[in-house]
Amino acid sequence: MLYHYTDFAAFDGIIRCAELRLNNILNMNDASEMRLFMNGICSAVINRLGMDTESEKIRRTEAFFQKEMAEEFHYSAYAACFSRYRDDAAQWERYGHLGQGVCIAFHEALIQKMVDGVASLREVYYQSDMREHPLVEAFYQLIRGAKRFSENLPKLQELMNDAWVQSAAFKHPSFASEREFRLVVSPFISNEFAVQPKYHVTPNRIKKYYPLDLNRMCSKLDMHLADLVGEIIIGPTSSQSLPILQDYLTDCGLNVLTGKISMSECPLRKPTS
Repeated sequence: MLYHYTDFAAFDGIIRCAELRLNNILNMNDASEMRLFMNGICSAVINRLGMDTESEKIRRTEAFFQKEMAEEFHYSAYAACFSRYRDDAAQWERYGHLGQGVCIAFHEALIQKMVDGVASLREVYYQSDMREHPLVEAFYQLIRGAKRFSENLPKLQELMNDAWVQSAAFKHPSFASEREFRLVVSPFISNEFAVQPKYHVTPNRIKKYYPLDLNRMCSKLDMHLADLVGEIIIGPTSSQSLPILQDYLTDCGLNVLTGKISMSECPLRKPTS
């Protein structure tokens, strides 16, 4: 199982509207991790080149990296996040509306089948030192081996695209206990990605996201949305009524899920007023 911790508004979007939103990673609370990865790769490449490469190539490389980093929003990936951990205190506090929300357990194998060719389900990796990352060696060999920096620009751009894609599934080692998985799309390189973006308007700002139509995607595999869901867990500090949630699921045509609801056993304290 993969567990998606969220609030009840997002839960309604997934269950009643059958829409799973892939949000811009740069708008998430861990957007700095994406930047940390890219900065780490760039710094490691420059340091490696500095040992045995002429200064002009290093200057051109720095300018190339700076230009790419300045356009991070263009390269941003979109993702929905899951954890391997069930009923986990840290997940409730960080992503489950301080325990007042809800957790949906999804069958990993069925998600893999459902999103095949549309998005990729990736396990997040955790690393702080980028010097041994394979991308550093790839950049180094490509730049060092060229007579002129400009002759390898197309290949450098391909490597940079790959770096941006990999950054979507990276976090600092201090988050390793989350055991996170991400359902990721990178629209800037996915020529066949047919999902049209939508925009969520709040009083403070407008957010762009990509909606996955779960009913349509499930129907292609002769599945129902309910087949994806293994369990629904009500948060440890939530005031949600179990009978009302069961009525809600029944009225959504998902009566089969009413018997899959459980109450969290995580001993989080309710927030004090």
